[in-house]
Amino acid sequence: MPASSNPRNFQEAGGTAGPEREGVPPQKPVLVAYDRLARSATYAMTTRRQFLGALSLAPSAMAAPPSLRADAPLNLAELGATDKSPQALAGDEDFWHQIGLQFTCDRSMVNLNNGGVSPAPLFVQLAMKKHLDFSNQAPPYHMWRILQPHKEGVRQRLAHAHGVDPEEIALTRNASESLMICQFGMDLKDGDEVLTTNQDYPRMVNTFKQRQAREGIRLKQFSVPVPIDETEKIVDLFEAQIRPGKTKMILCSHMINLTGQILPVKEISALGRKYGIPVIIDGAHSFAHFDFKLADLECDFFATSLHKWLFAPHGTGLLYMRKERIPEVWPLMAAAEKQKNDIRKFEEIGTHPLANYLAISEALTFHQGIGGKRKEARLIYLRDYWAKALLQEDRVRLHTSLKPGWACGIANVQIEGLHSGKLASWLWKHYRILVTAIHHDEFQGLRISPSVYTKLSELDRFIDAVRVAIRSGIEED
Repeated sequence: MPASSNPRNFQEAGGTAGPEREGVPPQKPVLVAYDRLARSATYAMTTRRQFLGALSLAPSAMAAPPSLRADAPLNLAELGATDKSPQALAGDEDFWHQIGLQFTCDRSMVNLNNGGVSPAPLFVQLAMKKHLDFSNQAPPYHMWRILQPHKEGVRQRLAHAHGVDPEEIALTRNASESLMICQFGMDLKDGDEVLTTNQDYPRMVNTFKQRQAREGIRLKQFSVPVPIDETEKIVDLFEAQIRPGKTKMILCSHMINLTGQILPVKEISALGRKYGIPVIIDGAHSFAHFDFKLADLECDFFATSLHKWLFAPHGTGLLYMRKERIPEVWPLMAAAEKQKNDIRKFEEIGTHPLANYLAISEALTFHQGIGGKRKEARLIYLRDYWAKALLQEDRVRLHTSLKPGWACGIANVQIEGLHSGKLASWLWKHYRILVTAIHHDEFQGLRISPSVYTKLSELDRFIDAVRVAIRSGIEED
């Protein structure tokens, strides 16, 4: 059944916003017309070759302003049909140049903070604009009655791509919202313990601290070596902190935001099941960054942002929750009682734009067109390019493992003798290079996160600038 005619729409899911109150009758001709628009060439691409070929045509075909057009050469289809392995293709600058042309980046600067938030390809921007323009023609009808059902198609595509049930996927605004649904949504009482590392995301730590202040729960944090690349040792660290009968929740990062360290979340989820403790996976930096499926993780709770490595519109996220766990978790905002077992109860946030969510489909198409394994290999190639060059210098310390499987495109580098915050400011002031300074109680450094559009010449600019800092210092006049 196409998404536009899916009977499980907003109204049947128990929503209380707009359409149910307004009682606008459906008008089939308009719905059919929009379905035709939605199933344009950008929706019909089914193979990587078709996708890559269409990328060079889509911007002009969608009448983008000249300043936004990515007039890529028409050899993308041939590049997409290459028989090269992901590792061999990772260093093919012609291929990645064409991919980079699909972004509208400001090339006067070097953006090495894609781990914070990523730009969306023009392909995605135009899709979002199309949906937003259509919404604004008659929001109560176009947005609520026509676009809302299409959200189910996005849910189905994400679920299918990751081998899970669509009824286990909620679309949210970011990883923080998805995680807070889990962190706030499970009942705890005075004296219960929650467990996480001292490297987890500050907002999520503050979520537990708020429950600690209001409800008397106990937050327990512990240290993880930097870097670490032994599964058994990591699992042992978590297990050593568990107090049977007292530990009631575990928060674990799939990829630690400070260093890019990947943790064995499948094994940690299994550890939680062994003790009957729910494990919440913070996948903000892992989803669409390196190649995996949610089904592979065998976890009960997984939260992520889609505006990072999937390149979806800003303000989009995802929450995966195993179906049998849904009834026990309260939504952040009140939902109807009949939604108790429905994943959509976590989407009850009042009126919100549909354009952002619908354009997730284009972002997923873009990701699948490149290929998850290819993308992972390229990001590792870029990381190794700058990291190995800087490791030849004295005073350079890498807080990220370069061993396969323990990190991907994000790495943390420290220049001993230089304050990382001052170095980050110096790089921006003198070279227009944007990086993230990390200051942790146990280490410091610069978090470097290039993306698929990053050129080697931009990494050379970063390498050369750091070498100047190492040899000449960063003292200001």
